[in-house]
Amino acid sequence: MTYLPPPTGTPCRIKEMRPDDVAAAIARDPRLIIPVGTCEQHGRHMPLGADTLIVEHLADDLSAEFQLLRAPTLEYGVNVDTERGFAGNGSLRKKTLHRMLNDLLDTWESTGVKEFILLTAHEHDPHQEALATVITRAARVRVVDIFAVDFRELLEGQSEPMHGDEVDTSLLLFLAPQLVRMDLAEDYMMSRDELRRYRRGWLKIPAGSSGSIGRPSLATAEKGAAIYERIRTKVRTRVFVAPLPDDM
Repeated sequence: MTYLPPPTGTPCRIKEMRPDDVAAAIARDPRLIIPVGTCEQHGRHMPLGADTLIVEHLADDLSAEFQLLRAPTLEYGVNVDTERGFAGNGSLRKKTLHRMLNDLLDTWESTGVKEFILLTAHEHDPHQEALATVITRAARVRVVDIFAVDFRELLEGQSEPMHGDEVDTSLLLFLAPQLVRMDLAEDYMMSRDELRRYRRGWLKIPAGSSGSIGRPSLATAEKGAAIYERIRTKVRTRVFVAPLPDDM
């Protein structure tokens, strides 16, 4: 697998920039990257901010490469209701996240931003719906679910992303290995139908699972590097280089 070279620029994080610098960046390219994370359990072996860490890293890489503005991270998303009992989980209601994004995008649009790119790594349906229904006056909104990328051939024990699984755990072993406890990783598989019902919030995590769904025991940093490269390549090509209307 051929890897892209790491970006040579510095991310354009608006929280670290002066107003004149932000205005100049918008005049140069009126797009804004917004990473939307979660504070949600992914099993005993993973940090609660796993989704956030992944999209922040991707947002920084894309911002640095294309010199696009990068908004401060939204640290909270809409978690599965059946996970409410897990320590540390912090969730917004769908309408709260939707309204928050409406307010933020309206403010940034008034300063000249013409396209918003929402990056997320969380496949809970109500979370995705909150992002997909954001309203602007004229600006374009693109919601990028990084787990919509097809990387089946990179996996050993799964055919798709699940939760705190081979995919999530491999990515964190690559991006932030010091935060992962592989000795606590526990495998628990669900059928495709069970996974669909779980993502809708209709199915509780079974008692046989500590919170993760999938096969995190198969995760490796090398696999995480390949998965991240696939995500970065697909997103940059389809969204930032040559935008296409079809799915990734």
